[in-house]
Amino acid sequence: MIKEKILASSIQAYRDLYDQSVSIELSGIQKTKKDFEGDYTLNVFPYLKFSRKSPEETASEVGKYLLDNLDEVQKFNVIKGFLNLVISDDFWIGINEEIYTIQDYGIKKGDQTKVSEVIEFSSPNTNKPLHLGHIRNNLLGWSISELLKANGRIVKNVNLVNDRGIHICKTMLAWQKWAGGKTPKDLGIKGDKYVGDLYIRFDKEYKKEINEIKSQGLEGDEADKNSELMKEARLMLSKWEKNDPETLKIWNTMNGWVYEGFDSTYKALGIKFDKTYHESETYLLGKDLVLQGLNKGVFYKKDDGSVWCDLSDEGLDQKLLLRPDGTSVYMTQDLGTAQLRFDDYHPEKLLYVVGNEQNYHFDVLKIILNKLGKHWAKDITHISYGMVELPSGKMKSREGTVVDADDLMSEMYEASKKLTIELGKTEDIDSAEAETLFRQISLGALKYFILKVDPKKNMVFNPEESIDFNGNTGPFIQYTHARICSLLAKAGKIPNQVSKPGVISGKERSIIKLLNDFPGIIDEAGKNYSPALIANYVYELAKEYNQFYQETPVLKAKTEEQKQFRLQLSANTSKVIKSAMKLLGIEVPERM
Repeated sequence: MIKEKILASSIQAYRDLYDQSVSIELSGIQKTKKDFEGDYTLNVFPYLKFSRKSPEETASEVGKYLLDNLDEVQKFNVIKGFLNLVISDDFWIGINEEIYTIQDYGIKKGDQTKVSEVIEFSSPNTNKPLHLGHIRNNLLGWSISELLKANGRIVKNVNLVNDRGIHICKTMLAWQKWAGGKTPKDLGIKGDKYVGDLYIRFDKEYKKEINEIKSQGLEGDEADKNSELMKEARLMLSKWEKNDPETLKIWNTMNGWVYEGFDSTYKALGIKFDKTYHESETYLLGKDLVLQGLNKGVFYKKDDGSVWCDLSDEGLDQKLLLRPDGTSVYMTQDLGTAQLRFDDYHPEKLLYVVGNEQNYHFDVLKIILNKLGKHWAKDITHISYGMVELPSGKMKSREGTVVDADDLMSEMYEASKKLTIELGKTEDIDSAEAETLFRQISLGALKYFILKVDPKKNMVFNPEESIDFNGNTGPFIQYTHARICSLLAKAGKIPNQVSKPGVISGKERSIIKLLNDFPGIIDEAGKNYSPALIANYVYELAKEYNQFYQETPVLKAKTEEQKQFRLQLSANTSKVIKSAMKLLGIEVPERM
C-alpha cells in the first residue's frame, strides 16, 4: 500500500535528517485536498521540536528526502507545514493493471475454522407484518454481515422471533372474538398482514373499552385493571405458559400464518438467516439463569415474589427479571437467548442490530451476564441505529399507520417500472429481462437510500427521491455500471497487460486513486459497522467515472495505448461498483 510506504519513508526521514525516532501514532497521512496539487499530504507540525526549523523548511527537507528515496514520489510542494506529495503516473498505471488481474479485488480471506461473529437482526414480533423500520434493520444487518465477511470474518446471521407475550395473546383473542374463524387463505391476504390487522382491531376495541371505564371515574392503571379485554389477554398468556392445549393450538396456527408471510418478505428483500431462534424456546433458559442467580445471591426477591437485579453499583436502577406471577420479561428472554447463542457457536463476538431506543437494555444485558459470571459478556456489541420515518412523520403499529414492507416494495416496483419505461431504458430488452430490471432498480433504490445514511442517525425515507437516475441514488450507480458494461461489450476482449499511455489525465488519476482506496474502505466500514461508508464511496466512484466518460473518448482515443488503458480502467470501475453494491445487497444490471 502506497500510504504505508510513504509513512514508513517519512519516519525514516526524521531518523536520518534529525536523528530522531518518531512514533507511527504521531505520524499521519491524508489525501491532499482538491484545492491543492498532490495525492497525499503529510503534516510536519508535530515534528518541529525535532527539526528545530520553520514548518516550511522542515516540510521541504522531508519532501526532498522522499523525492530522492521513494521512486513513487514524482514531485512535492509545501503549503506552510503541509507537505503535498505527487505520486508518479507510472505508479497509478501499475495500480490500474494490478486491479484488473485480481478477481475479488478488496475482499480478504481469513481463518475459515472459527465463527468470529454472530449477528442478530430483523427480530420481528408475530403480531404484525414487517414494516419500514424492519427494512432498515434487515438491510443494515445483512450489509454489516457482508462487510465482515469481506474482511475475512466467519459470520452467522441469526434472527430472534418474538413469538410469545401479551401482545401475541391480544391478536389471538381478537381472532377468537371478531374473525369469525376466517383464515388468511379465506380472505386471500398474507398471513402476517391478517394477524397485524387483528392486532389493530384489538387496540381499537381496547381503547373503546378504556374510554367507557374512564367515563365512570377510573384512570390510568386502575382503568387498565378493570378492562375485561386485558383480563382475558392476561389469562390467555397464563394458559399459554401452562401449555394449555387449546391455547397452544391457536398460537401455533396463527404463528404459522405469520411465518409464511415473513418468509415471503425476506425472500423479496434478499435476506437469509443461518438460524432462527424463537423466544418461546429461549425464555425458559432465561428463567433458569435468573433462578441460578437468585440462589447465588446475585439477584434478590421482593415480598410479592418478583425477582430483581440491583444495578446501583453501576449507577443504574433496579431491573425486574421475573414478575410476581413468575412470568418472564424481555430481559429474561434475552439472557437465555444470549446463552444459547454462545453455546451454539462460541463466537468471538455477539452482535445485535437493534434500534437506539434499546441502548439502555443492552447496557443492562451485559452487566447482568457479567454478574452471572459469563466471561463472554464483554464481547457483546449493540449496533445501535436511528429511527426511520416518512415525510409524513412517525409510524405506529397499534394505530395501523406503519408502512407495510410488502406494500412499500410493491409501490417502489411500480414507480421504478413507470420511470424506467418513460426514460426508454427497456426498448431493446424482452419482457422477462425488463421485469428483472424493474425489480433490481426498485430494490436498488430502496436499499441504497436507506444504507447511504449513517446508521446512528435518524432518517426520513422519501420514495420519490430514492427512485432517480441522477444524484446520490441507487439507480444512478446501477445505470453507471450498465453504461460501462455496454462500452466493454462494444470493445471486446481487453488484455491483462496493456501498453502504458505515458501521461494520464487528472480524471483517470482520480478514478484509479478511488479504486486503490476500495480495500481500505471495506476495512473501515467493517470496523465501524457502517454500510454508509461503502454507499457513499461507490457513489463518488460512479460520479467520477461519469464525468470521465463525458469528457474523455474511450473507443475513439487518439492512440491504441490510451484506448486499452481506458477500457481497463472502465472494467476496473465496473468490477468495484458491482462488488461494492453487492456488499449493500444490491444487484447491478448489465443493460438498462
